[in-house]
Amino acid sequence: MNISVILAHPDANSLNHAIANTTVKSLKANGHDVFYHDLYSERFDPLLVSDELPEDVHLPNAIRIHCEEITLADGIIIIHPNWWGQPPAILKGWIDRVIRPGVAYEFAEGDNGDGIPIGLLTAKTALVFNTANTPSRREMEIFGDPLERLWRNCIFQFCGIQTFYRRVYRVVVTSTLEQRLEWLAETEDIVNTYFPAESMD
Repeated sequence: MNISVILAHPDANSLNHAIANTTVKSLKANGHDVFYHDLYSERFDPLLVSDELPEDVHLPNAIRIHCEEITLADGIIIIHPNWWGQPPAILKGWIDRVIRPGVAYEFAEGDNGDGIPIGLLTAKTALVFNTANTPSRREMEIFGDPLERLWRNCIFQFCGIQTFYRRVYRVVVTSTLEQRLEWLAETEDIVNTYFPAESMD
C-alpha cells in the first residue's frame, strides 16, 4: 500500500517528530511504500495565491507532487500539535494547496458548489496523531475539540475517506520520558492495526 505521512512541527526534537519516525518505521516494516513529508524541514510554502484557484491550473512542481501522492495514497496519516484548536499554519496551507478541487473532491456537473461534494481520494483510511497541553475534560467542555470536527467531517469525510481514527497525546508539557515511550509504543500499535503487514501472497 501507498501511505502518505505528513508532519507539521518545527522542532526536530519534538514528540511529534518521534511519533512521525515511529509511524514511518512501522509502515516500512509492514511492507508499505511511504510518501513522507516534514513540512517544516522541506520549507513548504503554505501561501495559496489566486493563480492556483482554478481547478485546471498548471500547479507548481512541489504542489503537483503532493497532489499526485495524495491521489495515489491508500492511507493518509497526519501528525501535528494542537495550536489554538487548529493545525499549525504551515499545515493549514498544505490543506489549502493540496486538498483541492479536482484532486480531493469535486461537485457534480451543473453544481455551482452549493451541493454535496463528491470525494475523489481513494484512500480508505486516515489517521491523525495530535499532541496537546490541554487536559481532555477542559478540551471538551470549553473548546469542543475543533480538531476532531476539522479532520473527520470537514476534510476526510468531505473527500471520501470513511475510516478515520484520531489519537491525542496529552498533557505533553508535564509528561515523563516513560509516558512518552508508552505513547510511542501505542502509536506503533495503532499503525499496525490500521496498516498491518502486507501479505506475501
